[in-house]
Amino acid sequence: MELTEVGDVVAASGDDTLIVWTAQGMRDGVRAWALGEAVAVACPQLNRRDRLTVRGPAHQVAALVRLALPELGSSYRLQGDQALITELVERLPAGGPAHSFEWMDSAQALSPAEEHAGEDAGEAGWLRDADGEVSALLAEASPSAWAVPGLAGIRRWAGLRGPDGALVATAADAWSCPQVGFVAGVATAVTRRRRGYGERVCRFVFDELVAVHGRVALMVDADNHGAIGLYERLGLRGRPVAACVVG
Repeated sequence: MELTEVGDVVAASGDDTLIVWTAQGMRDGVRAWALGEAVAVACPQLNRRDRLTVRGPAHQVAALVRLALPELGSSYRLQGDQALITELVERLPAGGPAHSFEWMDSAQALSPAEEHAGEDAGEAGWLRDADGEVSALLAEASPSAWAVPGLAGIRRWAGLRGPDGALVATAADAWSCPQVGFVAGVATAVTRRRRGYGERVCRFVFDELVAVHGRVALMVDADNHGAIGLYERLGLRGRPVAACVVG
């Protein structure tokens, strides 16, 4: 059965944040299906990929993916909980290898910051006319960042400036949808790390997006233990997910 309303996706998935985020409010180009307990949502150009996010029992999900893929084409990347994707790699043609990462989210406002965090810097806030500064910071501090200024789907950048006025930390409101705020492009200048700057920017963006969307989420590499620890301190909780190419 094809789902055409975001409320139907929410109901079919049990309000799974990863599924609901992929639905993107059912914007143009998004398609969704349900089969038994399985749900699949396909969204083009979401976080720089054509994504097909799935959940449910593996045998039902595999059947649903087989039905959906001929209508989507070969560009879609399958993603979902790690255990499910691992099993689907064995069930679907040309599946794998799976790439694992962490999906982290929270529906809670954050606790007050510790007073010493980033005490020698100003307040974090939304930036204006700062794409060049953000690009330079990302090139130096996070050259593999998936979010960069000018990319479709990125709404705005937040930042924090040091005492000298230089941009020392940044994060983007990117690929958010009405039901889920999404954060990407988190970076802190290499020479300014371990001073609480990144925490202050993330705290600001997380609280802003929870206030607007009701919850906030992000993706992070599973081996980036420092970032995961920071996000956990700020109240996000992770779940192991994976992605793979099938066809």
